[in-house]
Amino acid sequence: MKKLIYTLSSICLLLILSSASDKKSSLKNNFITGDTGISSINKITFGPEGILFIGDSKNAAVYALDTKDLTATGKAPAINIEDFDVKIADALGTKSENIKIADMAVNPISKVPYFSVNTINGTPLLLKLVDNKLENVSLKLASFSKTDLVDAVAADAKDNRGRELRVWAIADMKYHNGKLMVSGLSNKEFASTFRSISFPFTNNQDYATLEIYHAAHGRYETYAPIKSFTVVNMDNQDYLLASYTCTPLVLFPMEDLTGKKHVKGRTIAELGGGNSPLDMVIFQKDGKDKLYMSNTNRPIMRFDFSDITNFKDNITTEVKEFGKATGVAYDNLPFVNVQQFDDLDDENVLLLRRRNDGVLYLHNRSKRWL
Repeated sequence: MKKLIYTLSSICLLLILSSASDKKSSLKNNFITGDTGISSINKITFGPEGILFIGDSKNAAVYALDTKDLTATGKAPAINIEDFDVKIADALGTKSENIKIADMAVNPISKVPYFSVNTINGTPLLLKLVDNKLENVSLKLASFSKTDLVDAVAADAKDNRGRELRVWAIADMKYHNGKLMVSGLSNKEFASTFRSISFPFTNNQDYATLEIYHAAHGRYETYAPIKSFTVVNMDNQDYLLASYTCTPLVLFPMEDLTGKKHVKGRTIAELGGGNSPLDMVIFQKDGKDKLYMSNTNRPIMRFDFSDITNFKDNITTEVKEFGKATGVAYDNLPFVNVQQFDDLDDENVLLLRRRNDGVLYLHNRSKRWL
């Protein structure tokens, strides 16, 4: 009997120690519960453990929100919702012209889509779509952590056309290898900045300022933020693949983007003026890695990853014809007016697009057709 008691005690102790170890290893140990104080939601992206990162340009801060959305799902349910903006507005008791869907991110664990919405009165909202029904995610009572951006662009800064620049304090975000990566503008002489923020958040916030040759403008530039980026591995080295307004595609070695250095990128494509990139998604098609990029004024572009890898040139001459593309080849896909774009599951992507009839349509699309 004593032996049995000792055995059971040992098992209980191991379970307690195991539980404590799991808790200790969690990325959420330093989270607090309360009002996040978020003033705007410019970008959202998921990290591990159901953590949603929120970029708030107005506060010049990034937040890690515990969604507690951890039910693993292999295949997402079909999504097919017309007048999506109208449905959001109806739920808020307002009209669709009074809201703006700022960003969309799919939880890779649960396959639940999340949407950041900014209202006409400036109130930021976070919504999620569960079983084709919208649910509010509280920002007033939440488990979260926060860190302020170092040397963010000033709240009253304006460009030479009088446009406010603070909105671009955070232009895009991705979580990669234990760091939250953030593109945007700083208050430095070379304003275009790429940040690597250790997570869980600490005082360790590294960054580099960036310079690119912008072929559509015919000059080197340091003041425009990366609008969309992802990380790619080529020849066993990680690179930042970045795109800007008007629409250069640029590579930076990740190992160079540290130590507050000033780094010049290698321009591998000019995808046409009068356009801005929105989202980048990478997945396999026919056994090959493909990069897909949605845009404000172009269809979704599909790049064969091998073409990016094999392109060794650096574009440093002006493209004088407006809208002309040069550099890495790509295919235009028949998906236009795509406002939000993300990976949904192994078989589908999720698209939010404005159809020709004016309807804002949220739907999944088979990767076979991409």
